[in-house]
Order: sequence, then C-alpha cells, then structure tokens
Amino acid sequence: MRPKIARFGGALAVGMALTLGLAACSGGGSETPGGGATTGGGEAAPTTVKIGFMGDLTGSNAGIVIPPRNGAKLAIDQYNATNPKVKIEMVEYDSQADATKAVGLAQQAIKTDKIVALIGPAFSGESAQVAPVLEEAKIPSVSASATNAALAQNGWKYWHRVLPNDAVQGPGIADFIAGAAAAKNVFVIDDKSEYGKPLADAVRAQLKAKGVTVTDDSLDPAESDFSSVVNKVAAGKPDAIFFGGYYAAAGPLLKQLRDKGVKDAKFFSGDGSLDKGLVEGAGAANAEGALVGCPCYVATPDVTDEKVKKFATDYKAAYSADPAIYATEGFDAATVFIEAIKAGKVTAEDINTFISTVDFAGVSKQVKFEANGEVVAKDIYMYQIKGGNITLLGKASEAKLG
Repeated sequence: MRPKIARFGGALAVGMALTLGLAACSGGGSETPGGGATTGGGEAAPTTVKIGFMGDLTGSNAGIVIPPRNGAKLAIDQYNATNPKVKIEMVEYDSQADATKAVGLAQQAIKTDKIVALIGPAFSGESAQVAPVLEEAKIPSVSASATNAALAQNGWKYWHRVLPNDAVQGPGIADFIAGAAAAKNVFVIDDKSEYGKPLADAVRAQLKAKGVTVTDDSLDPAESDFSSVVNKVAAGKPDAIFFGGYYAAAGPLLKQLRDKGVKDAKFFSGDGSLDKGLVEGAGAANAEGALVGCPCYVATPDVTDEKVKKFATDYKAAYSADPAIYATEGFDAATVFIEAIKAGKVTAEDINTFISTVDFAGVSKQVKFEANGEVVAKDIYMYQIKGGNITLLGKASEAKLG
C-alpha cells in the first residue's frame, strides 16, 4: 500500500539530507542498541533491545495500519511473557503517512532510540524514503504491508517485506475478475497515487492480456464528488469495476455508482480497501457483494487453520476486536526479529544476517525471503463483503464467487 505523499522529489531530497552522518549509527558502534552494554570485545549482551514499528497510526489510513501494529505487539508481548534473557521493547513511530515525517522519525529511531530493527514502514511511499536511511545505518526492516513492486529493485540489503508485491497482487486480482467473475468488459479506475495507479496498471495489463475490454479513468480522492467518473462508468455498462486506491475513496465511489444505477457491475478493489471503512463509506446495502483482493491472510471468523484460529483468539483477547488486514503479517514480521533474538543475535547486523536464513511457518504464510528481500510465498486472497462483514473466499487462484 502507498498513500498520497508529498511530491517525491522534494521529500527524497530531505530524506537524503538526513542520511548524512548516519554511517556511524549502524547498531554496531560504541553503544549497544537498546541501551545496554556492547557485545563487541566480549562485553555482556543487553537484557533489552528496541524494535521500532512505523506507520500511519492516527491519520486517515490508520485503519489499515493499527491491525499490523497490534499483531506485532502481540507477538512481542507473548515472547516477553516467556521471561527470555533478552526482552524486546517495541517503540512506535506515527508517520501519519507523511514520508518526510517518516524520514525524521527514522533518524530519531536510529540515533536517539537506538533500535536494532524496524517493523515497517507500513506504506510504500514512506518506505521508499526511509529505506535508504535504514540502509546507510545498517538497520534491518520488515514491512507487513508495503506492496509497491519497485521497492525490491533498489539493491537494498537491509529491507524486507513479508507479503507479495503489487506485481503479484494486480495480476492475481485480474485473473479472478476474468476467470471466476467471467467479466468481459471492465472499467478500471485509479486514484493517481503511487500505490493506486501502479496497482490499477497491473490489473489493466493482465485483463488486456486475457482479452478483456478495459476502459480507463482516474479520480482525485481528496474530492467528494466523483460524478465525472461515475457518469462514464454508467454509460459504459461494464461487467465489473476495479478501483486502485484506499477505502476512504472506495466507499463513496461505490455509493455514488449504485446511486447512479450501476447495480449489476461487480465492484473490485485491492488491499487498500480491505477495511470496514469501505462498508461505512458505501453503506451496507451498496457494499454487499463487493470484492477485495489482498496479498494478506486475514484471520476471519470462518478460518479453519488451528494456528490462525489461536492467533485470532489471542488477538481478540488482547485488543477486544477481531484481527483485520495485515494483523497476521504484523505478527509474522515481529516473529522474524524474535527468532533472531532467540538465536542470540542482538546487534542490527547480526539480525540482518540471520534474516537470510529464516524459514518458518508463520500465521500468514511460510516466511522465507529471497535475496532481494521479497517473501517467497506469492498467494493472493479474495475477500467479499457479506452482511456488512469481510469474509474470506480463498486464494484468488482457487476461489469461487459466493
């Protein structure tokens, strides 16, 4: 996922400026990350290390960041409850989806808080600018939700994500639209963002490769009246509609489409819309039957896997809520670092080296990384709104319409 951010060029310049002087803050210097004694030269290992979590915790897209934050905290709390030799303190950094702010927070995390690792950043825009800062400081990161495909093409050695990217998500959703949904005429809309447009473009390309007729358009999510796009969709009479963007715009768009009389076209979106905010924005009646693809495995009440069911039970006990989008991925991202620390790796560089050997059955998937930081598992899942709730249909390659 990647929300709207400040113009990339200016924000990147700020990010690059802030990286100056960070080479000495690599987690292997004179102070042990987490505030304890150094492990170099035979000195005692720390009793606590700090791991950061970065994402939009209070902004307009917080609904898809709080669940992975909660999942990560649950994993760390459960680990600490075993009274290990080295405990973990999770330090939260609220970027509010502002990439420039995220860079400043990354500098604070490295230089002041002395984290040994970071879970996140949550979104792709902030990831693109924070990752170079972490890279120079040699601090490993694992994102539970950033999906832009280009992130893996920078040659970063300390960056990882625990979910498939949009180059996998887009075609997976498109195959479902053309296959299980049997759509022949699809109207594809994007929100012009660095998340929504690449995802929509991936859907467009795959639909065209399948012989589907595709009509393109865009909207500005900051507006409230989408009538220009809605009128075009109504005139085109498509079998299906795909929206690349976030639930804050997807809900009102869907409502306006249904109010305009576009009743029969199936409505699809990607992971940025997998939130009950979609239902709230569209209205339960309008949202009924809407379909959302995601490279995430949500522990919905209908899952049967025992490990996932236990996670859901533990999550609800901790937060008085059912786990939502990327909660399992947040848990697994934290578990990557927990496994490293359990193995005695307490410095940033040792943790990063350990990550290359990780291979365990997580809650969301088998967690193993490719050399470029991508997770090996590539499953995309389809979800459908039924009775106002998000329900799991299954893997996009296998799922059938309900």
